Amino acid sequence: MRRALGLLAALALVLAGCGGGSDDDTSTGQQVAPAKGSPILIGSKNFTEQTILGELYRQALEAKGFEVVLKPAIGSSEIIHRALRRGSLDMYPEYVGVLLSEVAEVRARPRSAAAAYKLAKVYEKRAGFTMLAQSRLSDANALAVKPRFAARHRLHTIADLRRVPGKVRISALSEFNTRFEGRVGLREVYGLRNLRVTVVPSDGRYSALEDGSVDVASVFTAESQLAGDDYVVLGDPRRLFASGHVAPIVSDKTLAAHGPDLRAAIDAVTRVLTTPAMRRMNAAVDLRRRKPAVVAGEFLRAQRLT
Repeated sequence: MRRALGLLAALALVLAGCGGGSDDDTSTGQQVAPAKGSPILIGSKNFTEQTILGELYRQALEAKGFEVVLKPAIGSSEIIHRALRRGSLDMYPEYVGVLLSEVAEVRARPRSAAAAYKLAKVYEKRAGFTMLAQSRLSDANALAVKPRFAARHRLHTIADLRRVPGKVRISALSEFNTRFEGRVGLREVYGLRNLRVTVVPSDGRYSALEDGSVDVASVFTAESQLAGDDYVVLGDPRRLFASGHVAPIVSDKTLAAHGPDLRAAIDAVTRVLTTPAMRRMNAAVDLRRRKPAVVAGEFLRAQRLT
């Protein structure tokens, strides 16, 4: 309990320092409460899983009679969260640990997924937003290597990368270079200074690993490529990569305007999300080239949510 209170106190100090004229500041006097009949604006980030998640929430809400506008592929957490705070969105699905590390800038590592979720809820509530229930689905950041490379350098954890001679070449998305759950944290938490980052599109991280142009890929743990034995995910004993559980963030004004049925419809989707189910949906889109809307629709029908 004392540890949890300490984390909350640390977050309070962070929040106190977040005042001023940043893009994420929200003035309640400038926001207009949405009309009950106005469409709900749902955003998603710019990679496969987020596109599917956006479709899942859109289709489930529409099945309950809500009017929804889906805005896909907005960008990273830093970008989409700013859009939410500015009122360009009413909700989007977020990863709890990424929100804390890259938006709230909390550097103390929560000891559990529950502690991370509690901190994230406090952070959002301060600005007039609610982080609804988190899912069983966890898709955290991680580092992966080919088994042969792991065996050659006796790699088991991220810390072992220090014994790799020369530069360690990593394929990653552009935000990796400036993120704590990226190059910044690898230096501060693990003392890794021998990194050379190659920025690639989301679908280029694994191909760069396969063609040998990099040694390591920055990955998400629910990606379909990690289901087999083709890659080794390095352990993270110092918990650089925080909780990957998904939880929707919704404007309090939107929740109030649309009533308890909106929260119930969102929570119904969140309850059925699991890591195995998400990995199968990711595989259907990434490997079998099916449309995210179709894959999401099939899942919802199987769960009797549409």
